[in-house]
Amino acid sequence: MLTVTELTKKYNKVLANDHVSLTLNAGEIGVLLGPNGAGKSTAIKSIIGLLRFSGAVNIDGHPNKSTAAKRVLGYVPEIPAPYELLTVEEHAEFIIRAYKLDSSSHEYAEELMKRLELYDIRTKLGKELSKGMQQKVSLLCALLPRPKMILLDEPLVGLDPHAIKELKIILAELRDQGAAILVSTHMIDSVEGLWDQAFIMVKGKIVATRSREEEQANGGQSLADLFFQITEGEA
Repeated sequence: MLTVTELTKKYNKVLANDHVSLTLNAGEIGVLLGPNGAGKSTAIKSIIGLLRFSGAVNIDGHPNKSTAAKRVLGYVPEIPAPYELLTVEEHAEFIIRAYKLDSSSHEYAEELMKRLELYDIRTKLGKELSKGMQQKVSLLCALLPRPKMILLDEPLVGLDPHAIKELKIILAELRDQGAAILVSTHMIDSVEGLWDQAFIMVKGKIVATRSREEEQANGGQSLADLFFQITEGEA
């Protein structure tokens, strides 16, 4: 579903991503782990097509900037940016019309709003929402088209415990339905038990990968132990 090959991104002389390669299959949740400044957000923005880079990114067999790739892609940015003068339910309606979704999407939008605790504030404007509520609106807009590939950049920051729990349930459901999901985070505990593939990034490079099967067969070393072994060694 997602293939990243030799992705390299420079900001002037600063090498933010250094030949990053990874593969994520349909029906898998991948986590891109790393300390702050490791280059995770740059990689996510490059994959989504917001930044120029060298290398190649393919989504569902299509180049990441192609219309075919964008049709199957959902994205939750690190910093939510809802339309200030649209209500919560108008954000949903905008997505339904933009993607030309069928009539059942109104029911799905209502379901998502209820699960994310947005339904009672559905008539509030984007500018009236707290950061946590704005993050939920970003999730609503990303998930509503039922994308095959979902990228989430630090999606749990600002969410309350109930929303975190519900989002994990939703992501697990989408994985079971065949979606590929890549979550960028520095909060290892937040993805415990959720991931199938883990990619550890340090100083712009993927320095280690780990599958769930490898963790179970690796003598009990947890992903957290591996992460701190690598990052503290770098420090």
